[in-house]
Amino acid sequence: MKSTDIGRLGEELVCRWLTEHGYTIEARNFRIKGGEIDIVAQNGDYIAFVEVKTRRPGSMVSGFEAVNSRKKGLIIRAASEYCTKRPTLLQPRFDIAVVNMYNGAAESIEYIQDAFDTTGYKFIF
Repeated sequence: MKSTDIGRLGEELVCRWLTEHGYTIEARNFRIKGGEIDIVAQNGDYIAFVEVKTRRPGSMVSGFEAVNSRKKGLIIRAASEYCTKRPTLLQPRFDIAVVNMYNGAAESIEYIQDAFDTTGYKFIF
């Protein structure tokens, strides 16, 4: 299975997980020049911008570590653009989902709500 296929599978699994946990999926793969948001979902008072990392056993960097400062800045920038194009009264939140794969199947999904914020970044809401 190619890396892109594994990534898409991870995103699909996270969408299902979010739906099962009461979220509504608003958008997938929202792209702007220089940034992308894997999943935009809402739940209650929040609009969640979700970064999905899918990992195979033995990955050099954990999914959470892969969302470094540069990646966070790109996500924040894309989220700012999303909110400009689709105004909302919901509070933005940045979540990370890590899908751990084994033999082509999901072994687990780890999900962190409010994994990071806009502190220190110039793209704010």
